[in-house]
Amino acid sequence: MNDDIKQGFEVKPLLEVRDLTKYFDVSKPWLTRILEKQPKQILKAVDGLSFEIGKGETFSLVGESGCGKSTIAKLVVGLQRPSNGEILFDGQDLNKAITSKDSNRIRRRWQMIFQDPFASLNPRWRVNDIISEPIRVFKLAKSKSEINDRVDKLLTQVGLSPADGNKFPHEFSGGQRQRISIARALSSEPEFLVCDEPTSALDVSVQAQILNLMKDLQRRLGLTYLFISHNLAVVYHVSDRIGVMYLGRLCEVATASDLFKNPQHPYTQLLLNTIPDMEMTGIKRDPVHGEVPNPIDPPSGCAFHPRCPLANDRCRKETPQLQKNAGSLIACHAVEEKRNV
Repeated sequence: MNDDIKQGFEVKPLLEVRDLTKYFDVSKPWLTRILEKQPKQILKAVDGLSFEIGKGETFSLVGESGCGKSTIAKLVVGLQRPSNGEILFDGQDLNKAITSKDSNRIRRRWQMIFQDPFASLNPRWRVNDIISEPIRVFKLAKSKSEINDRVDKLLTQVGLSPADGNKFPHEFSGGQRQRISIARALSSEPEFLVCDEPTSALDVSVQAQILNLMKDLQRRLGLTYLFISHNLAVVYHVSDRIGVMYLGRLCEVATASDLFKNPQHPYTQLLLNTIPDMEMTGIKRDPVHGEVPNPIDPPSGCAFHPRCPLANDRCRKETPQLQKNAGSLIACHAVEEKRNV
């Protein structure tokens, strides 16, 4: 963990997300809507999200499937364009930077590690070609021998052998393929990595190895991570701060230790109750009741109120905003009114 973050000093944000929204038009074809007299249907995948990530920090986003985590990852790396809002990387507007003539200069400063190492590697390319492609694109080496030397170093850095560069992706296990993906991401010498569920497709025993590798690389290379996951145990292992998402919005942002020791939002509390009780304490645990509402037609007010044990009329009518509470940021009327005490 970054020393400045641990000691509570202010750290200059490397990434700033301001009022980010991403809407998808999922309506039926125009003629069908006219004949059936149906309005347009808009899916609000990300609905007014704001957060900052300091240099050297790991900021994680967690939540149930469909809450918008992976959409944020794609927005941050430029695979999708936001409907509204800003994404600033080191003070620069990413939407403008990636369409400028000098886009390669800033593009090489961030990379993405994808969820499925089986799908994210070209099966027809040898590992050497996969890892060296960003080096060639960003012109980070002058000769073929220099490129080969850099690839060998990257393979060694992620726990593989330089000889593995001559193999194809199908010759490796899932964990080894994810190591190749990490090496490819590091080949452009980035400062910032977006990690979209990087261990969810791997066996549990392999997950720990990959997470330890990522933490070690962060310490050695000074990397900054945006870590996307639905697995709270994984998030606790890697995070400095955690943002809990529900239906496209943040409901709680706190340090990892505060979130796990003193969760304040009812949804966070219910999520933590889903973690297996390894100590067999016998304490009664309440499961997460109900299902995530349809994002095309979300509930009024607080989107969590149909599942919340503390909901009242205000929760059903008024959308809560993130506010400081005991060192964390909470979007909850019950917490604000101390109904959770």
